[in-house]
Amino acid sequence: MGKYRLKGDIALKYERFGVMLDCSRNAVMKVDEVKRMIDCLQKMGYDTLELYTEDTYEIESEPYFGYMRGRYTGAELKEIDAYAKTRGVELIPCIQTLAHLSTLFNHSEYAKIHDTAGILLIDEPKTYELIDKMFASLAKNFTSRIVNIGMDEAHMVGRGRFMDKFGVQDRFAIVLRHLNKVLEIAKKYGFTAHMWSDTFFRIVTGGAYHIEGDFRLPEEIVNQIPDVELVFWDYYHKTKQGYDENLTAHKRIGKPLWFAGGAWTWNGFAPLNEFTLKTMKPAMQSVRELAVKNVLIAVWGNDGKECSYYSVLPSLYAIRQYANGNFDEESIKRGFQETFGVAYDTFTALDLPNKMDKPFIYVDGQELQQNPCKLLLYSDPFMGIKDDLYERIPKIPYASYARTLRKKGKTAGEFSYLFDVLAKLCSALAIKADLGIRTRRAYKDKDKTALRALLGDYAKAASRVKAFHQAFCALWHKENKPQGWEVHDYRLGGLMARLLTCRNRLQAYCDGKTEKIDELDDELLPIDPKMHMQMNYHLKAITFGAVSDK
Repeated sequence: MGKYRLKGDIALKYERFGVMLDCSRNAVMKVDEVKRMIDCLQKMGYDTLELYTEDTYEIESEPYFGYMRGRYTGAELKEIDAYAKTRGVELIPCIQTLAHLSTLFNHSEYAKIHDTAGILLIDEPKTYELIDKMFASLAKNFTSRIVNIGMDEAHMVGRGRFMDKFGVQDRFAIVLRHLNKVLEIAKKYGFTAHMWSDTFFRIVTGGAYHIEGDFRLPEEIVNQIPDVELVFWDYYHKTKQGYDENLTAHKRIGKPLWFAGGAWTWNGFAPLNEFTLKTMKPAMQSVRELAVKNVLIAVWGNDGKECSYYSVLPSLYAIRQYANGNFDEESIKRGFQETFGVAYDTFTALDLPNKMDKPFIYVDGQELQQNPCKLLLYSDPFMGIKDDLYERIPKIPYASYARTLRKKGKTAGEFSYLFDVLAKLCSALAIKADLGIRTRRAYKDKDKTALRALLGDYAKAASRVKAFHQAFCALWHKENKPQGWEVHDYRLGGLMARLLTCRNRLQAYCDGKTEKIDELDDELLPIDPKMHMQMNYHLKAITFGAVSDK
């Protein structure tokens, strides 16, 4: 790997420029892999790493906190912390002290501190006993005294057991009381806190966060916000104006400001490097112009962490260059290859499983990100509730994508396994993507000859899904602790079983052993065009069945 070089006009002096790794959505990255990622980040010029851990870190005297979730032990966190320091990277804890704790409430031990929807019960003394233990653990295992206390997306705060116990109260006042208590605990252990800022904005605006125009939080609200640094997060805007307006609204609050962008790994099995740069290029232009000194790039793993975080190294490299004024594409590509020994265009081929002839859908003038590879993989061949969407667009050339990924993987060095996994995914999708469409069409035409011809495709699809499952399993166990993989065994194993079940039922129908296939007799209803292929990273958006979502 080459040496890191900053290019561009004027390299701003950032206080912190880092990455946040999600280690809570099934996958907890192995210690050695976190070290490997630290090496990558250091080579690109990042100086901060936040580990996002909801309940995946050890708390003494709390055995059910992160139970069977692959939580980091204190010794593991100390090891990562010490290694990061040798690379000039500050390891910062990133936790949740209000919402996003649904897995914690799988255990009855925490029922008394549960409000609703994974949110802690505010004003309950036992809540603050647990938060105190959280900070005691952080203080023991991290040398940094900077902490991200979370508190984002607490949409239902005060509307569950809190309401039953304390009645209806002003939600801003509730959150403010809680925040002050959390900050008091943080101060007790010597921490300076920053938090995701959306909770304040959503309560004031009735749900909106990414605002438009010349917006100001009411002065009476601003005056009550305590001494906490605010993190404005935005992974979506593709115009500089959107970032300018929101960052300006935050700067008016008068608190130290962070910007958090996103490198898209949470949309299924494949990354969205292209979409990431469509959003982060204007974001970094705004960050530079408004002199935002703290930047964090979030790498999330929603719905099971199906995508390797290494797959967005091109995005992370480009973002760091953008932040220092280098927007020259060829310069960035050369620098990336010098740093990682792999051609930039080779690495971004990992986007292929989501690439379409019309790569983005517009709704109300807004360009939306898509993830057809996950939707088409899990779409049920008899009950394809979104098959009509795929019928409306040109067929995705997955067989060609598989060949391209196999070829490019040969020059990807230590990252070749990423290409192998996605090549096998595309190979499966070459048959599976429109299998339900072809089946329903032949059934509606009462064409048993065509249906018989599809029997082999069902068996072949199951076989290729098995090959993908095996490659994905190898990737997982290379990068992550084993806990959490069981969900993918259930999902992909269930998919293989479903394909064979459908094949057997088609066989029975073709042989005259059954008169009909009920699911294929049902007429598919149209899907809201705003749902199209966008944001279907949760399986519940693809199937009506109950699905685990760790």
